[in-house]
Amino acid sequence: MNEIAEATENVELDEIFGKNDKVALPIMPLRNTVLFPQQVIPIYIGRERSLNLIEDLPGDNRYIGVVAQEEGSVEEPASGDLYSFGTVAQVLKVFDMPDGSKSAIVQGIHRMEVTDWTQEEPYFRGVLQRVDENYNEEDIEIDALQSNLRNIYRELIKMAPYLTEEHMSMLSNIQHPARLVDRAIGNLNIGNSEKQGILEELNVHERLEKATVLINREIQRLELGEKIQSEVQGEISKTQREYYLREQLKAIKKELGEDDQTLEIKEISEKIEEAEMPEEARQVAEKEVDRLEKIPPASPEYTVSRTYLEWLVELPWSESSDDNMDVKRAKEILDEDHYGLEKVKTRILEYL
Repeated sequence: MNEIAEATENVELDEIFGKNDKVALPIMPLRNTVLFPQQVIPIYIGRERSLNLIEDLPGDNRYIGVVAQEEGSVEEPASGDLYSFGTVAQVLKVFDMPDGSKSAIVQGIHRMEVTDWTQEEPYFRGVLQRVDENYNEEDIEIDALQSNLRNIYRELIKMAPYLTEEHMSMLSNIQHPARLVDRAIGNLNIGNSEKQGILEELNVHERLEKATVLINREIQRLELGEKIQSEVQGEISKTQREYYLREQLKAIKKELGEDDQTLEIKEISEKIEEAEMPEEARQVAEKEVDRLEKIPPASPEYTVSRTYLEWLVELPWSESSDDNMDVKRAKEILDEDHYGLEKVKTRILEYL
């Protein structure tokens, strides 16, 4: 059956490329997408060149060349901004969109290389050279590489949210190693340059090895992502648990009259007792303490009131010292401690 399928495919390719394995076709650039042979994808068509191409396609020959942009951010690429390796594809269906753009379903057919760009306006057109793969059916490592690729892909499907068991079923039905690699890599969320590297690799043995490396790297990336997510979630859970316990502790202290605010006010009251203030100052301090009890701790006014009370209790109300009115000694101290400021020092001495 595989021989019949390959023979049919070769007939179709001969019809497209002709005897010289070359054909002139319109070329559609894609950004952020690489189309592989046998892959069917929907593409959004909104740029003027691409719209001109689709509208100019004849109804009986809807073959085009599809190439990827080297930089997807380029809005209006020139031929120099496009890869020369791409895929001959067939436009299966075109849909008109409400905003004037179009959407198309295209199917990749065969690898090709653009050997000559013949026009850029009103859309790209060029000469495409058919590119065949180097595949040695007697290479005994091919089967081992195929089997290993299917096994690691099965592991990847368990981890990647964008892959399903349906993707694995499709791979299980593909026996040709070149098509197996194309389908497997075409489904991965990896960079365009990496997919382009697989597209351009004509040695099927090498292509299988490169694909194995890419799939293993994607598995490692997902494992690392899961590990980081688990650690972050653990930190969040720990923070939430600590917050909950602090709130519980705060509530318990409040019930016992031992919350931070109560303890702070109690400490200030004790310092007022120890400060031996004059009666007038004591009355002001006690009135401010009563006011402090009614202010929420988060309020800026609470900080102002508490700072005022701390200043009151730190004043040396019950301490005194003997005055020293030696003006000469005062002048010596001022000169030792302060350079210049003659007017200020003179004023101080006058006051003394």
